[in-house]
Amino acid sequence: MPQPDRSRRRSTSLVVGVAALLCAALIGASPVSGTAAAVPTNIGARPVAAEVTAQSWIRPGREVDLTIDSPALGSEAAVKLLLPRDWSPTATRTWPVLYLLHGCCEASGHTVWTRMTDVEQQVEDRDVIVVMPAAGWAGFYSNWRNHGLGGGPQWEDFHLTELREIVERDFLGGQRRAVAGLSMGGFGALSYAARHPGMFQAAASFSGVVHTLMDLRGPLLTSGLVLSGGSAPTAVWGDPLTARRVWAEHNPYDLADRLTGLPVYISSGNGRPGPLDASFGLIDPLESPIGDMNRRLVERLRQVGADVTAHLYGAGTHTWPYWQRELELALPLLLEEIGA
Repeated sequence: MPQPDRSRRRSTSLVVGVAALLCAALIGASPVSGTAAAVPTNIGARPVAAEVTAQSWIRPGREVDLTIDSPALGSEAAVKLLLPRDWSPTATRTWPVLYLLHGCCEASGHTVWTRMTDVEQQVEDRDVIVVMPAAGWAGFYSNWRNHGLGGGPQWEDFHLTELREIVERDFLGGQRRAVAGLSMGGFGALSYAARHPGMFQAAASFSGVVHTLMDLRGPLLTSGLVLSGGSAPTAVWGDPLTARRVWAEHNPYDLADRLTGLPVYISSGNGRPGPLDASFGLIDPLESPIGDMNRRLVERLRQVGADVTAHLYGAGTHTWPYWQRELELALPLLLEEIGA
């Protein structure tokens, strides 16, 4: 397995942290973007189905990269699949599915789990299909509102309708599903599970951006990540003040009561350098507020009676060694719930 590029991840964390701070002035100067709050997010039925336009087998029968032409995105998107040992396109059975969602600021997000962790080895002998889709630089696993102008990207439609149908039709994915993600992908895992009751039987978030409306830091961090990709920070859900309802409709903290029907695994550090960091230094500008988000979400989930397993491990930064460890810790729960 390639060793995690910690220096690259640290540099990205610092850049995005600065972007989040700069975004404060931009949001304050442009509140009119929130007028999109009344525009429906559902763009309706699509006349053209998504289709696989290219397949590249990395390991014959076990690992394949797909290129999908997506009407929901208005472009092509990449997806990596890991397939179980006895998978065959002519099989008469289906397999449970685990979706692994990547974080912000990844140019090739569909490959990051296999590049930075040993997920292939962890599921090598498990009876599961692992789906790792691209989600844009900072797509936030949502159908973008674009200030009421329509258009893409519609990430929620792509992942949960178009991609799901391809996995089920062409790769024999079944109806038992779990979802997990890191950072922005942790947001996506919990938001998808809450917004689509019954679609997933378990969910996990590692250092997730799980409270996008937490005091001033939640909106600034979220908008800063979107801004770092070159998009208007209010393009996803509108202005966090005037379109607060739309933000809340996607925010895991505000959707906590919808996560009571399935086991949830949540983990994060507090931003201080910990045992898996290469060196000791300053507090991580991303993991520090994210640690507060996760602590508050865990408290809220317990208040509403959710089945939550929390690993708030204290010292630890927004880096891959921690997410490698958390994936290994969460996998037994996720796979047991889907019968894998």
